[in-house]
Amino acid sequence: MQKPKVAVIGTGGTICSIGVGPFDILDYGANECMLHADEVVAKFPEVHEHAEVIPVRYKAVPSPNIHFAVWKDLVLMMDDLVAKTPDLAGIVILHGTASLEETAYFLSLTAKVAVPIVVVGSQRPASALSTDAGMNLANAIRTAAAPASRGLGVLVLLNDEIHAAREVTKTSTFRLQTFRSPDFGVLGHADGDAIVFYRKPIRRAAPDTEFDIRDLDELPRVDIAYAYTGSDGTAARAFVEAGAKGVVSAGFAPGFAGQGDADVLKAAVAEKGVVVVQSTRAGSGRTFRGKRLREMGFLIADNLNPQKARLLLSLALTRTADPAEIERMFLTY
Repeated sequence: MQKPKVAVIGTGGTICSIGVGPFDILDYGANECMLHADEVVAKFPEVHEHAEVIPVRYKAVPSPNIHFAVWKDLVLMMDDLVAKTPDLAGIVILHGTASLEETAYFLSLTAKVAVPIVVVGSQRPASALSTDAGMNLANAIRTAAAPASRGLGVLVLLNDEIHAAREVTKTSTFRLQTFRSPDFGVLGHADGDAIVFYRKPIRRAAPDTEFDIRDLDELPRVDIAYAYTGSDGTAARAFVEAGAKGVVSAGFAPGFAGQGDADVLKAAVAEKGVVVVQSTRAGSGRTFRGKRLREMGFLIADNLNPQKARLLLSLALTRTADPAEIERMFLTY
């Protein structure tokens, strides 16, 4: 029986990292040794049991350094992979966990290929005793190859759990079960005998989206103003003065900024046309557009966390500055 073809693109991260020994599970980044996709696959040759793996060399960088240029490259690379390999079953992207959720959601808004895309990382480097890198990679490949993974948007796989890119977030610094979908839970599991799904996300996702970054050189500037007691709006004011076209207010639950930030952001909306989206620092749950937000001209992030609301707002601003249209996008994606 012919094995499904799965491409594996490497961008670096813990899953690609080599520490100084088997117990170096925290400070391995100081060793400055990251493998490329083909080298990671070679380190875990068992993955070939599940698919015909096509490693794709790209970059090996810490994930906090990944932003628009890398995301655009990935979108174009995936276009090229599908065009050159028409029978490609799926694509796996190796990624550091620090910003993995942001890359996964951004690609779920912008990728234009119909095959499953699975973003995978690990909490322990590939060199560590009891690393999760090998099993996560194998399960990501199995998930990308599974027909049931089609039509679910970009997926995230760690710790045998399959999450929707829109919903998942990193919740713990060191624990293997760090990735969680706080409001709704996992989509399914990568078990030893099967890839199984129990629910489907209904929000619009790749490849059927209105966002196309392939001809863009950059994104509009969008910043995040984090709420804390005593904030006097200094950070929010600096963002506006730096030219932010949008600001996400990571507010107090259930979704409001303190007075110092609110005054600055309200003025930015009224005087400079900055689009402000109200999210919350709580980690889960919806925000709502009550009387205060309506009067200030703020939109709501629904249940997106601040870092994901920032991505959607950035993409929305490549299409329109109309608040009604941006509100529609936040209710669609």
